[in-house]
Amino acid sequence: MDKKLLGLISVFFLSFLIFISVLLFNKPIVQLLRAKEETNPSPKKSLIIAWPLTLPADGKTNSTITVFLRNEKNQPVSNKIIFLKSTLGEFKENNLISDKDGKAEFHLSSTTPGLAQITVNAAGFELIQKLSIKFE
Repeated sequence: MDKKLLGLISVFFLSFLIFISVLLFNKPIVQLLRAKEETNPSPKKSLIIAWPLTLPADGKTNSTITVFLRNEKNQPVSNKIIFLKSTLGEFKENNLISDKDGKAEFHLSSTTPGLAQITVNAAGFELIQKLSIKFE
């Protein structure tokens, strides 16, 4: 009878330990499983900034376009390929990879006057924010 009681107590404590570990570690495990979402850029939270917004159409003067990739928690997203498209002008860089701060810097120039509409595609997502640069 002592062996049966000892076995029953062992099964009880083993079951209790499994229950407590699931109860305590369930939330961190879920957070670890959701970590991939934090590495995806958010089309809403990411930013695109340019300066200057008006420049001569001489083919030499560049507008510097900076893209900041952010996730849904507004944290930087690094190591993502970023493509820019423009309706006017040419970029010096075809594509860039975001750095540790989620930043990539492009340069646009044009020999044709007009309004360049710029869109950003990063990691398969198109950013909601658009940008216009005027060449005179």
